[in-house]
Amino acid sequence: KHVAKPSTSPAIHEDIYTIPNFLTLTRLVASPVIGYLILQDAHTWAVGLLAYAGLTDLVDGWIARRWNRRTVVGTIIDPMADKVLMTVLTVCLAVKGALPVWVASIILGRDFGLAIAAIYYRWISLPAPKTFARYWDFSLPSAEVRPTTISKYNTFLQLALVGLTTAAPLLSVDLAPTLVTLQ
Repeated sequence: KHVAKPSTSPAIHEDIYTIPNFLTLTRLVASPVIGYLILQDAHTWAVGLLAYAGLTDLVDGWIARRWNRRTVVGTIIDPMADKVLMTVLTVCLAVKGALPVWVASIILGRDFGLAIAAIYYRWISLPAPKTFARYWDFSLPSAEVRPTTISKYNTFLQLALVGLTTAAPLLSVDLAPTLVTLQ
């Protein structure tokens, strides 16, 4: 007798417990702390933690590429950490009046649209069976996220804007012309 094989193959799980993913997770956790520091006018600490976030953003990708520790979950949480950081900084700087509301609205609107698209894309690319629990199981690879070159430039310019706006109270130079250009 022949036993029929199941029609669906078992889902592949990947090792998500990597140093690059851990660094990305610390950046994600640091984001609300940076926002709180901005709201409390603790700009020195905010800039220091923002520098840490920037450094880990560079290092996690380098480690992942150098030691072949790339994961699909890393391609998801890395841009998510960037978006959370950008959202927190944008909202906090706008609340403090350091960033014009119209600029904050453009940044947040774009990122909201990207987030909705990412949620949808994760769902449609998730292997069957599609369940709520499996959706949040990031050890199940689905869609790999690869930012375009223009998206990388946009993220860099946005981070430059919020970074300089965060650091402006600490500097004795007038950053207004630079900030207006970035806006």
